[in-house]
Amino acid sequence: MKEIIIPSEYQSSLSIYETQTAIGFIKRCFEEAMTGSLKLKRVSAPLFVKQRSGLNDDLSGAERPVTFDVPALYHQSAEVVHSLAKWKRMALHQYDFHVGNGLYADMNAIRRDEELDNLHSIYVDQWDWERVISVEQRTEDYLKATVQGLVNAIGETASRVKTKYPSISTNINTNVSFITSQALEDLFPDLTPKEREHAYVKEHPTTFIMQIGDKLASGQPHDLRAPDYDDWTLNGDLLFWHEPLQCAMEISSMGIRVDATSLVSQLEKSRVMDRLNFEFHAKVVNNELPLTIGGGIGQSRLCMLLLEKVHIGEVQVSLWDAATLQACKGKVALL
Repeated sequence: MKEIIIPSEYQSSLSIYETQTAIGFIKRCFEEAMTGSLKLKRVSAPLFVKQRSGLNDDLSGAERPVTFDVPALYHQSAEVVHSLAKWKRMALHQYDFHVGNGLYADMNAIRRDEELDNLHSIYVDQWDWERVISVEQRTEDYLKATVQGLVNAIGETASRVKTKYPSISTNINTNVSFITSQALEDLFPDLTPKEREHAYVKEHPTTFIMQIGDKLASGQPHDLRAPDYDDWTLNGDLLFWHEPLQCAMEISSMGIRVDATSLVSQLEKSRVMDRLNFEFHAKVVNNELPLTIGGGIGQSRLCMLLLEKVHIGEVQVSLWDAATLQACKGKVALL
């Protein structure tokens, strides 16, 4: 378990009751702003998918999904989703969405192997979104424009929160600093990736780090990323400076998705070419699925950021180890 940090001077601006009301307010405001900015339609999301369907996301490749058997399906096994990156692209195809339109889902997941700290929980709640794009839109400029639209939606939500709750002082800088993971390594070659993020975001409070997944000049990737949804040359993480914890906070991971060429290349680099046997991967290679851009936006993380909370347990209900409970006792009200 990572160290739990509770600033000595910390005191929540809102009571538990006010916090619960504020969480609902943030979610309503942000969904309205996000759907308007990204042109999205809400759809129902799966909680689980069939095991070995190829639809579940393996994130960094090390996380184990929660698995259970289903007797009614002749004892086939199902997996609780990690995220919906691949499922959404299939859904856009099946629901007959066209270029310029997209979907979003209110996703809940379990990540059993997640380390517990101020920002991480085994329970994940996020807005998972995906939009159909054209071949011409598979560019860095289009990615940046989409990131800016998302940041504007967060800024609009923050303004509404501050109006409703004057005790909240969070400021969202909507001027996004874009930097590649290689440029970040070049700036801070002696720091770890997380230390680089901290150093850069402290000076650039709204940052989008691009091109995550492939190896850098050092021989190591900035962060691990599954090879079969994001195109590693056209993706990134959106981070904000979180003043109460004095750290960089990732709010969203997103990107333009793999086409046939990038999928095969990334599967080969990751030595998982056997995934081409899955229906999803075969459809990408055969150009049967639409080209898309998409990502996930952490609901609890966004609430933490906008409500100036110092522990994710203040805005979601989960399970916590004894050390976390002790660190928060008398200082932080966990839900």
